[in-house]
Order: sequence, then structure tokens, then C-alpha cells
Amino acid sequence: MNKNRLMWASRRGMLELDLILQPFVENTYDSLCEDDQLRFEALLEREDQQLFVWLMKRELPTDPDTQRIVQIIHDQHGKSA
Repeated sequence: MNKNRLMWASRRGMLELDLILQPFVENTYDSLCEDDQLRFEALLEREDQQLFVWLMKRELPTDPDTQRIVQIIHDQHGKSA
């Protein structure tokens, strides 16, 4: 997925998600390996409510690939906070 489409897909219905996902695309996405880029793209296909629960650390994803990309996002968001 090209960067413009990723930025658009990172605009969600919740400000909290926008504040995490958009900076991630801007600052980190390009440095990810191809597999992690694909994991991120798959993550963006999830519903906002599910993303919110994971990204606000209320639950962990059960899928290992999703766990990995959520952890990468948490780590990067922690560095920028």
C-alpha cells in the first residue's frame, strides 16, 4: 500500500487512534521490514473499537502477528510520548 493510502487508512473515527496511527505511519512505517509492513496494513483493516482496545493496552491480541505489530506501535508511541 502506498504512503498516501496508509495515511488515509490511519485516519480513524477516534482521535486517540489518529494520534497513535498517523505518527506511526509518518515516522516508523518505512523503517519496518516487509513482513511488519504487511502486519500493519492488516491491522488497519480491523474495526476501530478493536484497535482502541489493543492500542490502549486494555487487551492483547490473540494472534501472534497482530501482537507483534501492536507491540511495535506501543514501543514507538512510547518513544515519541
